[in-house]
Amino acid sequence: MNLLINSANCQVAGFAVTTVGWILSTMCMGLVEWRVWYMDNTSLSSPGLATVGMWKVCTYPRVSYFDRATSSCHLYTYGDTYLPLNIRIAQHLLLTASILGLLGRVSTVFGLRNVCMGILWRNATCHPFVVSGILNIVASTCISIAVIWNYKSMMNEEGISFPPSFYIAFKPNRQEMGNAMLVACLAAFMMMLSGLFHLSYKFSPDNQVHPEVSEM
Repeated sequence: MNLLINSANCQVAGFAVTTVGWILSTMCMGLVEWRVWYMDNTSLSSPGLATVGMWKVCTYPRVSYFDRATSSCHLYTYGDTYLPLNIRIAQHLLLTASILGLLGRVSTVFGLRNVCMGILWRNATCHPFVVSGILNIVASTCISIAVIWNYKSMMNEEGISFPPSFYIAFKPNRQEMGNAMLVACLAAFMMMLSGLFHLSYKFSPDNQVHPEVSEM
């Protein structure tokens, strides 16, 4: 069975998917809605909600959910000891995924350049696509681990010991998955899909070009 349409078009489609997946993976790092905490009035927190992200946490009064004008946000630093292990590791995983996705795009551009210039030797065109495919799949795996670990922590109702100045309770009365996790899931899927697009170039029979052997 032929590889979708043809090998070159497949790699262009893979590059487009890679670009969208990389943008989403970078975007989900900055989003704060990884977990949404609903809190009642306690000694440490006032009624409202908090959105817990990988790099910051924001609190909102109950009367103005997600109103940036009334929100109070606190950025994390690497020296913050109150952050749980899952957030610390997720920070590094998401950064790694963003870097790998960028390198994968560069490798794809190099491979497409060789194809457009008519350099059809296997060692000149296949390797950049394979490298890009591997990088994208690894990036997808990093994002998936961050998402799964965050979801597991949410389902286990694990708390976070924020400083008292944040006015956030150790555990919310109720919590749910935020939009950032959905964006991250889509990014992981698209990075995995683009990786499979690029790896398929290796097994496309149309791309196996052999040098001519002159007769003696």
